[in-house]
Amino acid sequence: MIVTASHVVTPARILAPGWLLLDGDRIAGVGEGAPPRTLDVEPTLDLGDVTVVPGFVDLHVHGGGGASFDSGTADAAAVVAATHLAHGTTSMAASLVTDTRDRMVAAVRELALLVQDGRIAGVHLEGPWLSPRRSGAHQPGSLTTPDPASVEALLAAGDGAVRMVTLAPELPGGIDAVRRLVDAGVLAAIGHTDATYDEARAALDAGARLGTHLFNAMRPLHHRDPGPVGALLDSPVDVELIADGVHLHPALLRTVFAAKPGRCILVTDAMAAAGAPDGDYALGQMAVEVRDGVARLADPTGEGAIAGSTLTMDAAVRFAVRTAGLPLLDVVHAASTAPARAFGLADVGALEAGRRADLVVLDGDLTVDRVMRAGAWVR
Repeated sequence: MIVTASHVVTPARILAPGWLLLDGDRIAGVGEGAPPRTLDVEPTLDLGDVTVVPGFVDLHVHGGGGASFDSGTADAAAVVAATHLAHGTTSMAASLVTDTRDRMVAAVRELALLVQDGRIAGVHLEGPWLSPRRSGAHQPGSLTTPDPASVEALLAAGDGAVRMVTLAPELPGGIDAVRRLVDAGVLAAIGHTDATYDEARAALDAGARLGTHLFNAMRPLHHRDPGPVGALLDSPVDVELIADGVHLHPALLRTVFAAKPGRCILVTDAMAAAGAPDGDYALGQMAVEVRDGVARLADPTGEGAIAGSTLTMDAAVRFAVRTAGLPLLDVVHAASTAPARAFGLADVGALEAGRRADLVVLDGDLTVDRVMRAGAWVR
């Protein structure tokens, strides 16, 4: 099958017009202009005046469609995946918030089955090894230090499915935990942290390679005390950014994209209310109120801590391009190629020959028109 469109976004440039040759669930070729007559492949689908981008890859998703990965059930995971797939996310990590060790072990074991059959790309543990001073929407009473027994228990529960862990490296045992995670092939991320610059640098030297939702739930950047933000900006590692207009000002998006070309990763940090109406929800053990699309911990004043987002990746792409004014090529890299690389997903994240045929078709307003996953159009 050949698919043509007015714009096709490849890792290097935007082809205008462009075409893709699909063979089953794979991309067999990509080119600019009209497809060569020598291909002689039927059928040809002309999508018209649209932009085709690779399927989005989201490394930080807690829920969507009213469901949450924290339940650890296949049914809930299916709802979350379907909700985000409709918005262009064809690969995602299942992110778990802080809970008791037994509950987290049980959830990891259940989600590992979904990793094995390819429904999710891996499990991301956001907790329980986080700073009490920067806990955000995590249950303070369940936060712990990363003692070796706890680390081993959660890694063993996943049997290779735990692909990413966010932790505060300044906690007792934090640096040793980073080393153990890296040895296990896990992406170690710095987040929910009150670390100093030197403590964060020590974690990076130990093998940490990602900053979880940069700026949010971190000791703030100061010109005499740069903290973890300064360490992450000062190092050749990746950083997550939540482009929803709530977590970050558009100027910060532009600043970080300029400071770290190719190293920015868009994430949603979506909770259950993504793709669902305003209302009362839960994030792990915490009660959450969603009003006007903003999720906050339940608080009589209405000013509780931000509790994840109701963002979908297509909305993040639109915000980054339309509001922050970032180039589409850079934004697509941050929504697809960079997260796939960071997570070790070699067969997704770019429109290149040999990769899985995951496509998102965007109209002129960058709204999702249709989605293909593994060579099949999805509803």
